Amino acid sequence: MSRPVRHSAGIVTRGLAAGIDLLVASAMMGFIYVGALITQLLFSPQEFSFPAGSVVLSVSTFISVSVLYLTACWAVSGRTVGAVTMGLRVVSRNGELIGWPRAFLRAVLYVMFGFGLLWAAVDRRRRSVQDILLRTAVVYDWEPDLHLGEAAPGTGKTTA
Repeated sequence: MSRPVRHSAGIVTRGLAAGIDLLVASAMMGFIYVGALITQLLFSPQEFSFPAGSVVLSVSTFISVSVLYLTACWAVSGRTVGAVTMGLRVVSRNGELIGWPRAFLRAVLYVMFGFGLLWAAVDRRRRSVQDILLRTAVVYDWEPDLHLGEAAPGTGKTTA
């Protein structure tokens, strides 16, 4: 069974998906902060006070949360919340899921060097710097791929 031809996603769609993912990561940060406050309140209510903000801790936590979120989404389904919303999927050049190691490297590059996404605006094949370095692609894919990870017909090999 051949895979359908998928078209590379443009900079606007990818940018909107990235913005949605930024909101998701920010919400996750908020849940972590509220969870820490509730934990502190439960275990020491008499000494409870709102902690002083630490920029270094906040930034490092945000980077960690973002990398974990992106890695898990890309490795498992090729999609983040933003990608699902915009009809996108991150795939390898042969159209398969990128796997955990490449998803992790892509997430680190994506979070630390987000400006690499801008290269998709000038690249003829709409690839970001991260896509070029890791041989990935972001494609339009509105249909859920219910067969990712299952054996390809007649091969006995998995597609993930």
